[in-house]
Amino acid sequence: MTLLATSLAPIIVVAVLVAFAIALLASSVRVLREYQRGVVFRLGRLLGAPKGPGLFLLIPIIDRMVQVELRTITLVVPPQEVITRDNVPVRVNAVAYFRVVDPTAAIVEVADFGLATSQISQTTLRSVLGQHTLDELLSERDKINQILQQIIDEQTAPWGIKVSVVEVKDVEIPSGMQRAMARQAEAERERRAKVIAAEGEFQASSKLADAAAVIAEHPIALQLRYLQTLLEISGTNNTSTVLPVPLDLLRALRPGGEAE
Repeated sequence: MTLLATSLAPIIVVAVLVAFAIALLASSVRVLREYQRGVVFRLGRLLGAPKGPGLFLLIPIIDRMVQVELRTITLVVPPQEVITRDNVPVRVNAVAYFRVVDPTAAIVEVADFGLATSQISQTTLRSVLGQHTLDELLSERDKINQILQQIIDEQTAPWGIKVSVVEVKDVEIPSGMQRAMARQAEAERERRAKVIAAEGEFQASSKLADAAAVIAEHPIALQLRYLQTLLEISGTNNTSTVLPVPLDLLRALRPGGEAE
């Protein structure tokens, strides 16, 4: 029994060493995809440019790798309470799209680039929207989105972050303000209707004045219009009886008037 244990001891030691070597080799092999990069630290010091994509080796125990994704990340900015420049309280949320363009800076310059980008987006959203009125927030959304994108991108650039798009999604307005806006919109529609009606009356009166001037210069035009009116009346189904009376006779019947 002792002889058997003695003969198996070297085999066990070799097996343990082989298993340890395989595990060590497996821990040193890294494979990164096209959209991934690895920032490597050797004994705590940054080791050159980021690794990847593809296959590469690390020195076990000595090297430590931090993996970074280069794909665009969607960041949902939670709802923020904002007081606009005209003192209207609103609740606004937004969405931002950013990606890592410098993996080394994203790891070395900031502790958590995702959390840092989220926090700077929230503070910038409150600050920028507080400088605009409610009407500007509702009607100039594209302009405000561009301002937000530029400010957030400038502040995250030292972290190796590129913010491509920032969009204000929803703007929640107090119910009292919504009713006031509805009344304002209704009043605006009524004003426009009255203006359009007044413009129509003005144009109609201008045309009538032109027609009166033409008739004054050519009295026969009034006679033709009179006959056309009689024709239109006679063409409809009615029980009215129309007796045409010459206009010259009517002028003669006026006090002090005489037929021309």
